[in-house]
Order: sequence, then structure tokens, then C-alpha cells
Amino acid sequence: MGREEQIINERKRKIEELKKSDIEIYPSKFEKKNTVGSCLKSKMNTKVETAGRLMSRRDLGKISFGKVRDSTGDIQIVLQDEKTSKKVFDFFLKYLDIGDFIGVQGEIFKTKTGEISILVEKLTLLSKSILPLPEKFHGLQDDEDRLRKRYLDIILNPEIRELFVKKSIFWRTIRNFMTEKGFLEVETPALENTAGGASATPFKTHHNALDIDVYLRISMGELWQKKLMVAGYDKTFEIGRQFRNEGMDMEHLQD
Repeated sequence: MGREEQIINERKRKIEELKKSDIEIYPSKFEKKNTVGSCLKSKMNTKVETAGRLMSRRDLGKISFGKVRDSTGDIQIVLQDEKTSKKVFDFFLKYLDIGDFIGVQGEIFKTKTGEISILVEKLTLLSKSILPLPEKFHGLQDDEDRLRKRYLDIILNPEIRELFVKKSIFWRTIRNFMTEKGFLEVETPALENTAGGASATPFKTHHNALDIDVYLRISMGELWQKKLMVAGYDKTFEIGRQFRNEGMDMEHLQD
């Protein structure tokens, strides 16, 4: 039995134990009052209630540390003997694993090293992870895995996660710029009955209801926007996807 299979079996065992204890493994609701980002900006001794994925943990006897992550950042959680109830401490040590989604209630404080943390008062299991995350220091080594399991690449690499944020800011900026210049954003059909607007090999499919062949567009609504110009909209733009059924490399995909 390999190491990953052992981890999976152990987590399944924990799930069965939790079920017997009438603890919800995948509760349908949790009120997250604070993001991790807002917790990091909170005043000392403020009570917070946040949630995220448990990314790491260190157990040092009478004190344990964890790292919780949501879309706004990472924050350290601390469970300390005599300050965190024995029930909560035991639950953390016995049942929680890296990759689990948890809800955290506690108080903001700074550790001796100056790190803003949450002194845990209550923990709620929100989703039990069965499959282990790839090892922190090795991550996803295979490029094929990185691209096919993009979600794991995002979880493990802050730079990739930040790239998605930057992409959103970029397109929002473009939209604002075009709108301020008086352009109207439009959405034009992605399915066309002729592959027009550019010289490329299109994706072809069949429209059953109309019994005709149709093509995924190979240009960004170019012909449609010309028709809109005829209709009286002289300044239009579109941000969307176009499709070309041709070669693929690290810098070019089909869509």
C-alpha cells in the first residue's frame, strides 16, 4: 500500500468516526463574518469569525499552529493549552488534516514573533478533504498535471493565484477605458452559419433543430459589429472568446 493510499484510508476512517459522533462532515451553511484579509487588518483582541482551507499545521504539544487560506490571503491560527478548550484542541489534533475547509472563531492577537494570528476559541469542520494535497515543497512537477489540474496549481502557487487577480483587474480596466470613451459593450453570437471574419480552420458542429452545420467563431464578432454599425451603433467593443481549430503550444490554445 502506497503512502497516498494510506493517507486516504486514514481520512476515510476519520470521516466514519465523525459520522458516528453525529458531527456534520459537510454542513450546508456557515456564516463567515470576516474574510482572512479583514482579519489581518483587525485591531488586537477583536473577535472574528472566518473560514478557509487549512494549508499547514504544526503540533508542538501544548500549542499548535495552522495556516488558513481564503481568496484574500493567509492567516495563522493558534490553539494553546489553557486558552483553547480541550474539546476544540482535541478535535483539531484528532480529526483535521491539511486540505480541510474549516470555520474559525477566535480573537486577533500577535505572537511573540509579531505575526498576526487568531487565538482559536471554536472550530467547525466545513468540508473534509479525502485526497491529500501535493507536497508543499515539491508541488506539481509534471506540466501536464499542472495544466489539467489547474485548481491544484492555484492552491499551491500564490503567483498563479495572483495572476488570476491581475487578469481580472486588466480586463476591468480595459472595460472602464472603453466605456469612458463612449463605446458600448456587446455580446455577439459564438455560433455562426459561415466561418467568416478571419482565415483559420474553424470548429464545426451540427445544429439539430435547424438541421444545418454551424461553426464556432474565429474572430471576435467582427462581422456582427459591422452590422451593428449599420444599425447605428458606431462605437462597440466585445471581450470574449474566439476559437481556432489549429496548432497548440505553451502560448496558444484553441480558445
